[in-house]
Amino acid sequence: MSRFRCIFLATLLAGLLPAFAQSDPATEPAVVAVGRVWPAVVNVNTERIIRRTYEDPYDQLFNQFFGGAMRPPREMQQKVQSLGSGFLVGPTGYIVTNEHVVERAADMKIHVTMSDGKVYEARYITGDPSKDIALLKVDGTKPFPYISLVDLSPDLLGETVLAVGNPLGYGLSVSRGIVSAVKRSVTLDDVEYKDLVQTDAAINPGNSGGPLIDISGKLVGLNSVKMSFTPQGVPTQGIGFAIPGSSVRDTVREFMNQSNSVAGSFKRAGGGPSATRKLFGLQLQDLTADLSDALGVPDGKGVLVSDVDEGGPAEDVGIRSGMVITKVGRFTVSSVGEAESLFSKASSGDEADLTVLVTQRFRGRLVQSEQAVTLRAR
Repeated sequence: MSRFRCIFLATLLAGLLPAFAQSDPATEPAVVAVGRVWPAVVNVNTERIIRRTYEDPYDQLFNQFFGGAMRPPREMQQKVQSLGSGFLVGPTGYIVTNEHVVERAADMKIHVTMSDGKVYEARYITGDPSKDIALLKVDGTKPFPYISLVDLSPDLLGETVLAVGNPLGYGLSVSRGIVSAVKRSVTLDDVEYKDLVQTDAAINPGNSGGPLIDISGKLVGLNSVKMSFTPQGVPTQGIGFAIPGSSVRDTVREFMNQSNSVAGSFKRAGGGPSATRKLFGLQLQDLTADLSDALGVPDGKGVLVSDVDEGGPAEDVGIRSGMVITKVGRFTVSSVGEAESLFSKASSGDEADLTVLVTQRFRGRLVQSEQAVTLRAR
């Protein structure tokens, strides 16, 4: 072998050695990025009760010929479960997910599973169906890992992105792609989504609510929807959409600033439950316009009972999820903040007189009645 060839091969090998030395998979940017955000990604498991009114043929016959049914329509209950994803956005346990993952949360149990397998019961704080973003809360004794909403990805066309979540209920997994487009506006299932990030990273059922990140671990967006068919019915591949990180940041900031939502709903001391939950076994939620409309309640009237502790004072007197509290004592309440302020004045053994609005459906109409109940603080 000539001296020239020896020198050439030596030079080539010297140039390749650094590449070989850096080929450890553990140092790949994507691997490092996933390892950074993985602890902050959660599985969201929801369970809600659907109540349906059943009218048998005999009732229909009596309706037709005798002007009314023999008995009130019977109510059937069905338990429905769904899976989604979410991610922590702060050390105190706030979690972002899609609103459609936790819709109708007033009559739902929500559990989240962390990457280490720990399961927490989550509270629905607030959400916005038009933005498809919801905020949950879990409580822990130590700070939680989280994904920053301050230092966001620049969302560059062609940049590598990773979709992290819980597809098809299999547990946390990762898919890889690029940013295909930004500021997309699409209509899916008669719902219009604006200013979305488009990606070809696989977003499957269950990925909704999980983070889309770049290879430095910064947030690109909130995985939201996948387009399987065009509006004309043409099959598509590799077209998914995420709500941009800037929209997530602004919406979470808006949620946090709602005095009648996060700050008002769950005034905490040393990480403990609210006075309403601790003393009376009640969890409350502000009535959105959609909830008020669905329940037939005038806007600005009352607060919704979103959860009741089993065996607690509220359950003992017949209060159930879905009822609306309109008065605490002689005071009318229109927000959780107002109700919490009144409940927080109670001590163990004190009694609180409530006016509760009960809404039921009878013969296809909403029928409402007010009930007076007395709670004794435990």
